[in-house]
Amino acid sequence: MMISDLRWMGLGALGSVAVMAPAIADTEADLFVAYPPATHQTVSDRIFLIGTADPEQPVLVNGEPIEYRSAAGHFAPTVPLEPGENTLTLTQGDDTLTLTITRISATPTVPPESWFVPESLVPQVDIARPAGELVCFGVQAIPDADIAVNWADQVIPLAPPPTAVTLPPNYAVLTSQNEPVPLAATPYEGCTTMPAAGELGPPTYSMATRDRPETVTAPGNISRLETTDFFPVAAVTVASGIARTGPSTSYSRITPLPQGTRAAITATEGDWLRLDYGGWIRASETAIAPATAPPRSIIRSVTSEQIPGWTEVRFPLQTPVPIAIDQTADTLTLTLHNTTPQTDTIYFDVDPVVQRLDWQPVLPDRAQFRFQFRTDQQWGYKVRYEGTTLVLALRHPPALATDSLAGATILLDPGHGSENDLGARGPNGYPEKDVNLVVSQLLQAELEARGATVVMTREGDDDLFPGDRVDIINQVEPTLALSLHYNALPDAGDALNTAGIGMFWYHAQAHDLSEFLHNTLVQDLDRPSYGVYWNNLALTRPTVAPSVLLELGFMINPDEFEWITDPSAQATLAAELAEAIAQWLNTNVPPQ
Repeated sequence: MMISDLRWMGLGALGSVAVMAPAIADTEADLFVAYPPATHQTVSDRIFLIGTADPEQPVLVNGEPIEYRSAAGHFAPTVPLEPGENTLTLTQGDDTLTLTITRISATPTVPPESWFVPESLVPQVDIARPAGELVCFGVQAIPDADIAVNWADQVIPLAPPPTAVTLPPNYAVLTSQNEPVPLAATPYEGCTTMPAAGELGPPTYSMATRDRPETVTAPGNISRLETTDFFPVAAVTVASGIARTGPSTSYSRITPLPQGTRAAITATEGDWLRLDYGGWIRASETAIAPATAPPRSIIRSVTSEQIPGWTEVRFPLQTPVPIAIDQTADTLTLTLHNTTPQTDTIYFDVDPVVQRLDWQPVLPDRAQFRFQFRTDQQWGYKVRYEGTTLVLALRHPPALATDSLAGATILLDPGHGSENDLGARGPNGYPEKDVNLVVSQLLQAELEARGATVVMTREGDDDLFPGDRVDIINQVEPTLALSLHYNALPDAGDALNTAGIGMFWYHAQAHDLSEFLHNTLVQDLDRPSYGVYWNNLALTRPTVAPSVLLELGFMINPDEFEWITDPSAQATLAAELAEAIAQWLNTNVPPQ
């Protein structure tokens, strides 16, 4: 199921599919609604009704018949929603079901008897910035207001920006509804610079009225990050520090920081730290200590060594610095931040995967190393610090038999997997977790018949978080990692008219595989195409192998659900998918 890190975990208020009761229709003749639940909140202006009933009798929604139902009686109509409470009554003969769907505003509104949105006051958490850096303020409030901020002995006027819009959640792209959304309240904003001296504290917002100014103090305190005598330095204490473009999980991930990485802290926001190369990381993933100078290194040499299955490239440094890794189909570029080259000669031995190593300094304090591979398919990489030496391990291609998949290890991850993690549900309540396992086991048999070694993340109803599955991938280091799912949509999607096979990848090394599997299944099975997506999902992020998340059809589509649960179609799908995997491997693995 798509957006498995998000949906089914209470996101109905954001317009996506929310947690549903694990009920299953007793018989196909029962009037049954799998989604939405009897009471539900959404920001969407519409919602689909996923359910089933006796195929021989009409089903009415508020007196109007559902126009299309599958041969088995499944339905998925979309009905419009008015702001506020909507009552939807479904009837078939003497059976009646009533749903109460409340449509709430997609963006915060000013509460009654107030002039501002409380959660919009900036800052909401304590922040620290160095002297001279911009400090910005903002609030969403009633229109045409005269609002100013009093802070640090300054009065900063606020004004609305040219456009009063926000952007919808990331999942909106899945339904092509990702255009800017007008704000329900008027935004006001303004900035100043952090003074070098003086008293600070939380800002106070004031709105002028005819009688008296109304004031409110922001929840977050603003302090000055002092670096006069000591520099606060963060050292990453976890195996892989999650670095982001901003100070919350809403911001995009960037290259993880290996354990031991050290960098000066240049700002804080709540429990997030901004490091001097630009990335943000949670304070809980670091140890913080003062230093008399920010961590910096030179680099003079690079060496490489071949070990079974890998080429390890060693970058001796004076301190573990932040890194960034960028991939294309046939290149990998490593950037060392806070590093100044003093390099005249590099020798890179003849290597089975790397054709050439290029490097260049990037002023003022970065060194970039670009690996050009011998083929346009990479097989994975790992990175770690040994003391102050960075070790980048580049994976060799698998050694396969000429006429089978012997030598290949394929990891299959049947998505979801317990009563606490059912995944998407079909019109009769059938859970995604079950069909994921059935098809994975059929695929396992097909791959093993072709000589592959298959590792399953689960064999039954197991409670596995996404991180648990990623840990298994990293431990096994398979040739390929495939996570098998079936799909659903956010509330505003068109469940009746959306179907097909989708693939999701994250690292460039997985793109060709995802595209090949998608195109082959669509063509050979004559299935609709949902598309190939870049997506930041836990099961696409592993770097040790090409990792792809497969969405093999839509559980919520009445007709496609019948194909999904047809044992003959499942067997055909598994056979075609195994053949596609074999074809891709045979095409991309160089001859031994």
